[in-house]
Amino acid sequence: MTDFVTADCGIRQLHARFVDAVWRQDMAVFAACFATDGIWKIAGMVMTGRDEIAAAAGKLLGRCERIQLVVGQPILEVGEGTAIGRLQVTEFAKKHDGTSAITFGTYYDRYVEKDGAWRFQWRHWTMAYHGPTDLSGDYVVPPDYGAFPGMPGPDEPTFVRKA
Repeated sequence: MTDFVTADCGIRQLHARFVDAVWRQDMAVFAACFATDGIWKIAGMVMTGRDEIAAAAGKLLGRCERIQLVVGQPILEVGEGTAIGRLQVTEFAKKHDGTSAITFGTYYDRYVEKDGAWRFQWRHWTMAYHGPTDLSGDYVVPPDYGAFPGMPGPDEPTFVRKA
C-alpha cells in the first residue's frame, strides 16, 4: 500500500498547483493537474483529457478577472497508487464588470499516482452556493453522499446553478 503520509503530502501539493493555476489562469498547468485521460465534471459539463479540460477551463476562468480558491483539508483514503478524496472549496471571483461573487461546494476526487506525481483521475464538483459575497443568494441543496468515503457515482451529473 502507498504510504499515507507521502500520498497526503503529494495530493496537497496537487491541490496547491491547481489553486495556483486558477489564480494565474494558466490552462497548461491547470490541465497538467489531471491524468492524461482525466475527467473533470463541473456545471453540468463533462470534460475528458487534458486538451478538453484546458479548453473548458479557459472559457470558465476567462469569465473573471481574478479567482481565488480557498481549499479545506482533504479527507483521503489511499490505496496502491490511487486514492479517493473529498475537499471543501470556496471561490472568490472578481468579474470583468467589477462585480464579485462567492461560490462554495465540494470536490469529490479520484487520484492516481504516475511517475512520482499525483494527478486528478476524476473530479466531480458539487456546488452548494453561488451568489453575492454577503451570502444573500440562493443555496443549492446537493445530494448527500453520506460520510466519507461516500462519493457520487461515475455517471452522476453535476448541478447547474439557477439562472
